Amino acid sequence: MAEEGLPNRWMFVVWALIMQMCLGNLYTWSIFRTPLMKAYGWTIQQATLPFTLSVVFFAVGMVVAGRWQDKAGPRKVAITGGIILGAGFLLASQIGNTLGGIYIAYGVLGGLGVGFAYVTPIAVCVKWFPDMRGFITGLAVLGFGAGSMIGAPVGTRLIGQVGPLNTYAIFGVVFGVLVALAGAMLRNPPAGYKPAGWSPPAPAAGAKAKKDDYQPSEMAGTIQFYLLWFIYLFGAGVGLMAISQAVPMGVELAKLTPGVAAGALGIMAIFNGLGRPAFGGISDKIGRSNATMLAFAVYIVALLGVLRGADTFAMYTAGISMVGFAYGGYLALMPSYTADYFGTKNLGLNYGLVFSAWGAAGVLGPIIGAQVRQQTGSFVGAFWILAGLCVLGIILAMITRAPAAREA
Repeated sequence: MAEEGLPNRWMFVVWALIMQMCLGNLYTWSIFRTPLMKAYGWTIQQATLPFTLSVVFFAVGMVVAGRWQDKAGPRKVAITGGIILGAGFLLASQIGNTLGGIYIAYGVLGGLGVGFAYVTPIAVCVKWFPDMRGFITGLAVLGFGAGSMIGAPVGTRLIGQVGPLNTYAIFGVVFGVLVALAGAMLRNPPAGYKPAGWSPPAPAAGAKAKKDDYQPSEMAGTIQFYLLWFIYLFGAGVGLMAISQAVPMGVELAKLTPGVAAGALGIMAIFNGLGRPAFGGISDKIGRSNATMLAFAVYIVALLGVLRGADTFAMYTAGISMVGFAYGGYLALMPSYTADYFGTKNLGLNYGLVFSAWGAAGVLGPIIGAQVRQQTGSFVGAFWILAGLCVLGIILAMITRAPAAREA
């Protein structure tokens, strides 16, 4: 229920889900790649670069938009993100038949549009729900993982009927309008807002009053920022490696056909989405560090205990679904960590800087998988390397603590 004079805060979760489901269609590049390769004779390497560019500019857009949002509020930034995203898809419908055109339209503009809009509903929801920060963050980003589950089959059917370029035009109109409209509904709570019946934990007797809100330069001066950055790098890197190589891994390990392996990837996507509110809620109960260590432990069991010997569809699907579930957790844990440690006033830019680790992971994880496979002829060696990174992640999570209290 809405508190007197204030909107129902749960509506902001609804707008967040609508936005994120549209933005998550950045992940549908795979449905366009093969038709474009066949139509225009592109190589696999040429057709892979647009998605890589979109990941990089996603992270760049997060930083730029985060700074702007902290000053101007969420609405203008979210609407701008929707316009850029829609423009990118529409431009792709016109010049996406050339490599340079698709790199600019999908890779640069598409990535920037998603980056601008992605951070706004997360920051808004975190501010309205200080009493369940982890769970709500996970719920808000659930849509990003779920969006491609709807967009991929719909887009595949459209491509078969009207071709990839016309499908881009349809996506541009639908996603651009929905993101802009939902973004226009966002607003921050009034200063000092607390949900009815909730009070923040009282500081220990004799403790200093804590300075809650850090400027980005202050955050960058703490060891915690760098610890969180590497935790995110390792956690996202494992998941992105599995997502990027899921089909060839299924073909190699479980002797699946590419179509069946793609079905396993679809199931993984479901668990990727479920992991976000699940780990967010778990972290509200047992703490962010304990939840982070649990996610790394799930990775290790999946990589070495399940996937390494996966020789059936069921076993392979179980393994990559475990990876997807844990990976989804980091998308909820890291915004919550950032708000816990550095406050919500500058969360847009602060989380944008932390999120740059995800952009780096989008390069690191797939490279590890591809290079080890090329050098050894098997993905299993990559599992051992990634499990080692998980052990490092557990150690970092064990030693990471909130910044020491300072005078407000």
